[in-house]
Amino acid sequence: MGAAPHHMIIAPILIPLVAGAIMLFYNDRNRQTKLVLGLVAVGLMFLSSTELMNDAKSLTDSDGSVVQLYRLGDWPVPVGIVLVLDRLSAMMVMLTALLAGPSLVYAAAGWHGKGQHYHSMFQFLLAGVNGAFLTGDLFNLFVFFEVMLAASYGLMLHGSGPERVKAGLHYIAVNLTASLFFLIGVALVYGTTGTLNMADIARTVARMDDAPRLLFHAAAGFLGMAFLIKAAIWPLCFWLPPTYSAASPPAAAIMAIMTKVGIYVILRLALLILGPEAGASAGFGAPVLMIGGILTMGFGMIGVLGTGELGRKGGYLAIISSGTVLTAVGFAQAGGGVELLGGALYYLVGSTAAISAFFLIAEPVTRDDSGDPAEPAPEGAVAVAERWEWTPMGLDTVEDTVDPASMRTVSWMTMAICFALIAAMLAGLPPLPGFIGKFAILRGAVSRNIALSGELPVMLWIYSAMLILSGLGALIALIRFGMRRFWAEQGPAPRILALEIAPVLALLAMILLLSVRADAVLNYTRATAMALLQPATYREAVLKDAARLDATPPQNLDPQAGQPLPEGAE
Repeated sequence: MGAAPHHMIIAPILIPLVAGAIMLFYNDRNRQTKLVLGLVAVGLMFLSSTELMNDAKSLTDSDGSVVQLYRLGDWPVPVGIVLVLDRLSAMMVMLTALLAGPSLVYAAAGWHGKGQHYHSMFQFLLAGVNGAFLTGDLFNLFVFFEVMLAASYGLMLHGSGPERVKAGLHYIAVNLTASLFFLIGVALVYGTTGTLNMADIARTVARMDDAPRLLFHAAAGFLGMAFLIKAAIWPLCFWLPPTYSAASPPAAAIMAIMTKVGIYVILRLALLILGPEAGASAGFGAPVLMIGGILTMGFGMIGVLGTGELGRKGGYLAIISSGTVLTAVGFAQAGGGVELLGGALYYLVGSTAAISAFFLIAEPVTRDDSGDPAEPAPEGAVAVAERWEWTPMGLDTVEDTVDPASMRTVSWMTMAICFALIAAMLAGLPPLPGFIGKFAILRGAVSRNIALSGELPVMLWIYSAMLILSGLGALIALIRFGMRRFWAEQGPAPRILALEIAPVLALLAMILLLSVRADAVLNYTRATAMALLQPATYREAVLKDAARLDATPPQNLDPQAGQPLPEGAE
């Protein structure tokens, strides 16, 4: 057991879950109280994720990763449900906490007052995301997946306007379809393997007969379809740009982590269950990830160049990020190497933070000179502090206590500098993490090209070219928009609150820290990649309790005859 307390594994799930439930007892007039509770919960979640990451690093040796288990109900594996901590899950929980704080602070600029129960839905989404990262079985993954999606439906529809409602209903329909595929896949997996524990599935698949293996491949196809929709791979990504551009900025900022949930699950299942030790199933689906990921990057590049709306550009940039990582996962499943996958994991962290910051800055940058978001007033709303606030049935006025510090504004030049830094990160310019991550991927791709033969090196060269072209496309699109917005347009600058730019600065500080500490972070992601490419270590660590259970006869059985002992016998 590592340095962190054993029960700390469940903290990133329980903290937001309890905080969100407590907030339901408060009237929506007490938004400031809910905000304070939310910030405290996010702070505690960050501290617990820090402990878990330290624990994951302490459990890792030079040959791979030793996982830490938390048995819910203290039932043994694979009968009971377990939470599993390793380097990858610890990194993703930490990333979620780092994105949650800035998004929640930005909501305090007025966005949390455009509907009811914003803070509760925000916390429930965090609980679902963290649970998906930490769970060790498919059924619990489905449960946390649905908790996350249910909360995201509310956050997506939070506010007003026909475009938001239209995009929100489209988003709900797409994700309900994905959930149906997920449920069918889970049922088929259980029917063919007799278990839903991921490590136990991996052990079963390696020695599976040909007849059930075909049905298992069908199950893997259904699961892949569900998570590829969530990860926004082409051609399943058409829902993402209109959805994220229509959502409120703080909701879109935290929803940037949701596409990475799909990538995380694909990464976990592809390397653990369908990796090189899966027998005849080894590498199943890898060509789809490689080809689909490259096409996704191309589609995102065309989209970011073709659209003039900044919010939609953010959606296409998220698609480019997903395609970049998914292609690397496909190559890793086919033997792409530690260097390539480690660089992709580093890129995942930096690009997700940059996309979250992009969604936060997109609305202030495109705001008119009145200083208010261009949204119509919802029915039953009254104007408070120059913003529309929702009130039940339009009878009462809901007023926020205005803190003078929160009304401070920032200069237009500050916005221009922040926009330029975010654009440079997303385009992959040095010395920011976008460049470092892509350079690490390219170095891994070139080294594998030298070592491999056949069709794989050709795909690696295409991937390398698309990495450069997608960055160039993003750079052209964002420079063109920035020059037109910050230099070509004349007139008074919009009024931007310091409370709106502070979260962007926090995310930029995180991105710059990733650059300064690039060597340490890359060492972590390489060690994570090494552990993922050695699935036997994960599988054996999770199933050691099951092996012990199989080897130890129950206490009430005669170990010689296998019959129950007489009553009272020892």
